Amino acid sequence: MPYRRLPNTDKARLKALKIARFRGRELPPFKLAFSQKSNQRLQSFVHNYENAISYYNHCYALQTEKNKQYIASMKKAKLYISHFIKVLNLAVTRGDIQSEARKYLGLNINESRLPPLNAENEIIKWGEKLIKGEAHRILDKGTPVTNPTIALVKVRYEAFMETHHYQKTLQKNTARALEKLTELRKEADMIILQVWNEVEDSFKDLPDEMKRAKAKEYGLIYVYRKNELGVISIFDSRQSGAG
Repeated sequence: MPYRRLPNTDKARLKALKIARFRGRELPPFKLAFSQKSNQRLQSFVHNYENAISYYNHCYALQTEKNKQYIASMKKAKLYISHFIKVLNLAVTRGDIQSEARKYLGLNINESRLPPLNAENEIIKWGEKLIKGEAHRILDKGTPVTNPTIALVKVRYEAFMETHHYQKTLQKNTARALEKLTELRKEADMIILQVWNEVEDSFKDLPDEMKRAKAKEYGLIYVYRKNELGVISIFDSRQSGAG
């Protein structure tokens, strides 16, 4: 015996709602297999749900598209920050700059290791430290680091921060859109369940096959269990052989 399966994706939910909406618009109330109360709720809901799906998909697609630019900008900022520190350490090794210069940048004066720069918050932290620290060091008559200069590091860092703030905004937009869509999914499920229950109840006195055929006209979906599919396949093959 096949069982009724409710939709569990936005695409399937929207399809089920639109089929029911079409029947609600096409048929007069006395011929409709579900109540006018459910029909009114359905008619006013579908448009909002469809718009919410479209808006969420737009937000997610834009966030995904701009994330490529964000990753590229972050990698570039990381590259310039790490190169700046490496050049400073080479200058210290050569004796061109005193090791005390590292303290201006928040680095250990006795170590030449690069700080961790794998996460975005680490890049943000060290970029800010280098820009402020190098400016302070130069004011104290320190020899400027070149190739890259701190000015070039600042350009790459600020470009990264711009894409960072934009990406965070896009993420918030996507999260809000998903939150709204999640709420509407719950309502969609309730409406579909109510309509489908009413449809099945309208045809309850019909034979099973006819009842399901009538219900399918309203978008209801019936599926066989795996063990039933095997039995049906054997039955069909026997019928074909008998023919």
